[in-house]
Amino acid sequence: MPPNLTPPSKLSDRSVKENFKTINSLLSIIEPISKQDLRTIEFRSNICIPYPLETVAAGFPSPAQDYTEKKIDLNEHLIHNPIATFMLKVNSLSMKNAGIEIGDEILIDRSLEAEHGDVVLALINNEFTVKRFMQVKVSTGIYDIWLKAENPDFPDIHPHSEEQIMIWGVVTCILKKLK
Repeated sequence: MPPNLTPPSKLSDRSVKENFKTINSLLSIIEPISKQDLRTIEFRSNICIPYPLETVAAGFPSPAQDYTEKKIDLNEHLIHNPIATFMLKVNSLSMKNAGIEIGDEILIDRSLEAEHGDVVLALINNEFTVKRFMQVKVSTGIYDIWLKAENPDFPDIHPHSEEQIMIWGVVTCILKKLK
């Protein structure tokens, strides 16, 4: 856990604000991420949008489909742990083949522990990066860990023995604007 940050399991409303102050102060020190757009997720309304169909065909629609309308709250649908979730704007094409492109916004949940294959926000050599977390068991209790780019134009990151990868959170959602 980075210095001065409260572990996600012990977060309160006050410690969330303190964590974001600490994160923002760390981000202001780290040049590449200082250009990023870190935003706290706030629940500002109880507006729900219509959710008329559970699924939709990409081809010809069925006229026999029953029309039943539900409502969905996007905050509840997209954010599972509000006090440990934040948003960043992507400024690289290194994860293009995973569907993450420049200008996309990603939701990151700090309360989740990264598992093999998760897309994560990681800190390595004082730089933040979004990559796929990879780990392979080499022997009992020993794992080979690296960060995989999802674009052949970008290298995977294999830390050297003196380097440390710090996982800041797991990417849970990609937000794309089509218009």
